[in-house]
Amino acid sequence: MAVIHQTTMMPTKLELLTGWLPRQSWYAGGREAPELIKAGGFRLDDPDGEVGIEFMVVADAGSQPPVAYLVPLAYRAAALEGAPDDALIGTSEHGVLGRRWIYDGVHDPVVMAQVRALLRGEATPQQQNASNAPDPTVAVHGSGPAEGLDVRVNRLLRSGEDIEPSSIRLVAGWTWPDGTAARGVLMAVAQG
Repeated sequence: MAVIHQTTMMPTKLELLTGWLPRQSWYAGGREAPELIKAGGFRLDDPDGEVGIEFMVVADAGSQPPVAYLVPLAYRAAALEGAPDDALIGTSEHGVLGRRWIYDGVHDPVVMAQVRALLRGEATPQQQNASNAPDPTVAVHGSGPAEGLDVRVNRLLRSGEDIEPSSIRLVAGWTWPDGTAARGVLMAVAQG
């Protein structure tokens, strides 16, 4: 199980995402820098204990109406060989672990292998801010063929659990900047 350290990161995850998010093709904000707040998320464990895996939901409080984004994060002790240049969100100094290379998890093979394991029922979502604590609010709905799962990550989040036609989908919650709770589909098996 991953150990969650109560320490600092410089720059912070939100600071890194504030610069990285507007450069993404799926970014829905304007030309102003986003006003990001942490809105939710969960973690998965890397069976080998090498890669930190976090699924962070951030909300842009500066957009009207606010927009919620899902950013899968991979934390590594060294650069990910073969990753595209735009996959690197940035580096940060972790107060316990030292320098971390933080990647967009959709480009990290360890992250995507664990996503597929989760959708097959072979991995357990963990609370975002606690060690060894399953998160029962994250749920996989539906069933289907387990082989060759082609996963689509919903970058822009919408409230509602039944809006996804996929037979297998991951549903979790987040909080809007005004404190309103929301729940929706974060990932789904792509329809062929």
